[in-house]
Order: sequence, then structure tokens, then C-alpha cells
Amino acid sequence: MAIKINLEAVDTELFCCSKWWGDPDLPADMEYPMAEAEEDGETFSYPLTFVCQIDCEDIAPFDPEGLLPHQGMFYIFAGLDEYLDMDSPWHNGIGEWERKQVVVKYTKAINFETFRSAILVDDEDQPLTQPALKMTFEKCLDNADCTKLLGFPFFEEVRQEMEGHVNFLQIDSDTAGLRFYDEGMLNLLYTKADFEKGNWKKVKAYMTSL
Repeated sequence: MAIKINLEAVDTELFCCSKWWGDPDLPADMEYPMAEAEEDGETFSYPLTFVCQIDCEDIAPFDPEGLLPHQGMFYIFAGLDEYLDMDSPWHNGIGEWERKQVVVKYTKAINFETFRSAILVDDEDQPLTQPALKMTFEKCLDNADCTKLLGFPFFEEVRQEMEGHVNFLQIDSDTAGLRFYDEGMLNLLYTKADFEKGNWKKVKAYMTSL
């Protein structure tokens, strides 16, 4: 079974909790991921969009086979700004994305005393991130057409083009303001070997649409 991701707006602070958008709560030695961009012939570093962080204890009840860690925290970042109707220095379209356009980080333990929020602001000190949403989880079918962990990609094209890969995260269009073309999806995947070894840095992203 796959794990469906549900999102809801809450008034409580979501520090070190499972959340979508907002600001990542990172260990002191973990840097916010940047990717190279180019404009007017000049190359510069630009922050990837923080997508979500997942407290692995929250997903443990829905992962009886232990396919994912049951302790620690996952962090997902990607070049998604254009799909939030924001300016973006890149265009990531249909098909497999460049490797540096998606980053998955993992830490084995959560420490409320040493973790800190990486807050991005513009030149006027205004937040650059979307409001944080609380994440909750429930079981769903492996082939469900929703935002989910595990299972397998909903679109046959992804299953064919990325044969031999394990679905880590599927992001459905219309999730928290995202719009992937005409009812599209973004899948984050790993080779079976990398997934089983926990080589989380070797993630691949593939987008498709109707």
C-alpha cells in the first residue's frame, strides 16, 4: 500500500513537524540547497523551493514493511517556482529533470534544541515561502492518483520511462497551489538499489501530464 498525504491549514507552529511549504527546520550542519542559474550571461546560485519535511515517525504506522526510515526527518526541495506562478530562473518541463533541480535530504534524528528554521526573505525582508500546511497520512492504493509516498507512478509513461525505479514521492497537480500543466504530476524516484541502500541524494524527478 502507498501512503496518501493530506494537507490542512493550522494555527499552531509546525517547528520540526511534518509540513508542506513554510520554512525547513534544519540541523545546524545542513545547508539549504541551491542550484546554478544563468541570467544575462551571468551565473549565480539560486535557492530551490522547499516542498516539505516529513517526520518519519508519522509515516511509520503506514509502512509496515519498513521501506522507509521510521525515525528522523526527510526534506524535499525542487525547482518548482514556475508552477506556483512565481518568477523562476529555470524551466523544468515534461520528462526527466536535471539532477540538481531536485534535492532530498535526510537526517537520522530530530533535535528540537539544535535545529533551526532556514527562513528565506526578499530584499525587503518579506518571506519568500508559501504558508506552511500540516501534513497527515493515511493508506491508499499503490496506483492512486494523489500526492503520496511509495506505491508506483499513476501515469504509465513514467512507469515505462523510469522502469526499475521505486516511487518515493508523487506530487499531484493542484496540491497546495501547484499546477503542472493540464492535470500533471511530478514523481521523485530512485533506482531500486539506491532506494534500498538509502542513497537519498541520488533522487530523480520526472514530470508528465495528460
